[in-house]
Amino acid sequence: MNEGCGSNSCLSFSGALRRSAAALCGRKMPPAPADVSSPKPVDGGWGWMVVLGAHISIGFAYSTPKALSIFFKPIKEDLGASYSEIAWISSIMLAVMYAGGPVSSVLVRRFGSRPVVMMGGLMCGVSMVTASFGSSIVYLYLCIGIIGGWGLCFNLNASLTIISKYFLAKRPLANGLAMAGSPVFLCFLAPLNQYLLGHFGWRGSLLILGGMMLNCCVAGAVMRPVARHSAPPKEVDQSNNAKSKGSRLKKVKTFVDLSFFKDPGFIIYLVGNVMFIFGAYAPIVFLSAYAVSRGVEEYSAAYLLSIMGFVDMFVRPLTGLVANSKWVRPRIQALFSFAMVFNGTFHLLCPLMRTYPLLVAYAVFFGVGFGMVFALIFECLMDLMGNQRFPSAVGLVTIIECFPMLLGPPAAGLLVDIFDDYKYLFFMCGGVITTGGLFLFVMNFYNYNRLEKANRGKETEQNRNTVENQERASREAQMELMDSEVKETNTAQPEYSQLGSN
Repeated sequence: MNEGCGSNSCLSFSGALRRSAAALCGRKMPPAPADVSSPKPVDGGWGWMVVLGAHISIGFAYSTPKALSIFFKPIKEDLGASYSEIAWISSIMLAVMYAGGPVSSVLVRRFGSRPVVMMGGLMCGVSMVTASFGSSIVYLYLCIGIIGGWGLCFNLNASLTIISKYFLAKRPLANGLAMAGSPVFLCFLAPLNQYLLGHFGWRGSLLILGGMMLNCCVAGAVMRPVARHSAPPKEVDQSNNAKSKGSRLKKVKTFVDLSFFKDPGFIIYLVGNVMFIFGAYAPIVFLSAYAVSRGVEEYSAAYLLSIMGFVDMFVRPLTGLVANSKWVRPRIQALFSFAMVFNGTFHLLCPLMRTYPLLVAYAVFFGVGFGMVFALIFECLMDLMGNQRFPSAVGLVTIIECFPMLLGPPAAGLLVDIFDDYKYLFFMCGGVITTGGLFLFVMNFYNYNRLEKANRGKETEQNRNTVENQERASREAQMELMDSEVKETNTAQPEYSQLGSN
């Protein structure tokens, strides 16, 4: 808001904003379509072991592209690359991880989450081991970016899908605990990578990291399928053939299901999510380098990522608990919007934090905002789409998100190359994320108003139809009563005439 605005207009705008916020927070999410084809979630039991496996696989999926930034400076010096070229390593890895969503969804529906996660862990290990022998930046794009990105994609999507099969009432908490794997792994991977870099160089560090990522195979092994009830036997073979053909057509359609674009709520979620993804990862990729440019020692700069991950580690499950409460869960989209605005605001403030204690404070608030967003980002999609449509929806969302994921960090690196200053990348990322959060808040408010008006119109029409039907039934009953009275009168008149003649 401009400082020169009049007091009356400021007060009226503030009042309107408060009324809009109250209205949005007071509205409940429309119920997701019920999943009648899947078995009832157990909400516990072996599901908590599945959450542990998802915690490990999701932890590697999200923390690896961030923790690799520790190696960027020696790789840059060894291979003679620019900041923008180095940033493409994480961007390609993240973009492939997101773009492979539909393929991963199809594989999960065909084979289940267990083999898909195990295959993803094997690909991640192989990618890091082969990248340790690289002699060009393009070779690292291929090994780390493409092969490693596909492995992370299999780990992420399959883990998210199986959580939705095991949990319903406790799903926000389960998602929060599983997504907490990202900060937990980042918390120890960042200083560990710095230690390995000092003792083994970036090539030896990638070799060791590849061996560690094979543990995703163990994490996938605990993701056993949910027991399904036996279906009744089919009576006619022709019916079987027709259903199998329909099933194949349905699978082809749900590979990229474009019918989601008919849902305004999905489009609003997608636009805000794309804006967040564009600016989400560049501050992480360049945080250590920014701190070093401010005179911070390299180990201390690496610990900024650990501080962020440590805070994020507690924020995600706490956010899941808050989102699971009966007061917040119907308003989870409003909480998601707030988390995005909170995150973007501190990116805008980061260039003002020039000393190490202030950078530590920035890392703390960064971890809070980042953890809130990622504890809610897939829960909001599940809440909109439901369990049955979620695998296809998350596949479509991730393939679209690959474009901002691919362009965000290189665009930030290009700003650093052009201006030789890191502050512009924080301004760019913070501005885009904050705008996305405000967009979600305003558009969700508008969409809920539209849905309420439509529902009120339907209720009014239904009530009118009910009244008309009741009036019509009443008139018909009266007509029947009158007809019966006329018939009785007509039958009684001959009797009276006979009596008179007698």
